[in-house]
Amino acid sequence: MTNLFENINDKNIDKLKRFLRALTVNYPKNINVLSNVNLDNYIAIIDKGSVQFIYNDYDGNKTIIEELKEGELFGTLLSSITEEVDCITKEQTQITYIEFNDITNDEIIKSEFYIVFIKNLIKLLSDQVKNKNNRIELLTKRTTRDKLLEYFRMQSQEKGSKTFTIPLTYTELANYLSVDRSAMTRELNYLKEDNLIKTNKRRITLLY
Repeated sequence: MTNLFENINDKNIDKLKRFLRALTVNYPKNINVLSNVNLDNYIAIIDKGSVQFIYNDYDGNKTIIEELKEGELFGTLLSSITEEVDCITKEQTQITYIEFNDITNDEIIKSEFYIVFIKNLIKLLSDQVKNKNNRIELLTKRTTRDKLLEYFRMQSQEKGSKTFTIPLTYTELANYLSVDRSAMTRELNYLKEDNLIKTNKRRITLLY
């Protein structure tokens, strides 16, 4: 994955962050970072760690909207940020915040590394739009079985192998697929009985 500061040397990265008035914050595990953000219009870069965006409905049910890892972005124009959505750190996580208005200030535009920075930003945004489209495609599947098979296909394609370890717990996977946990467990057993998959905890092997 492209890094936002890829092909920019350390000295210029420091200069770039000053131009952008970047704010870097370290969070422990299981913190809702959105409750600590006091910016109106921003992008956030995950420097280290990972977060999950979780939608909480009125009945207390949770749905994992997306999971973002090191190098990925979220923000007011990129993510579903509402009162019903939490952004929870899965581990100790470092995030850098940049206000959108600072991306177009005169000082940074005149810098020699501005074009490189913008190219990196566009590439990252393009990758995340692709990921969001994949998620929409996944959720349009009608049955739990179809959602599982599509998710496994995506993981296999991403890892370049028919054997891979899913990055979510099974409870998180049920929330991510927006399906009942018990129904998903039954369907996983059916998939094994039908010789479509083999499992070892969270390690999955596709047999088709």
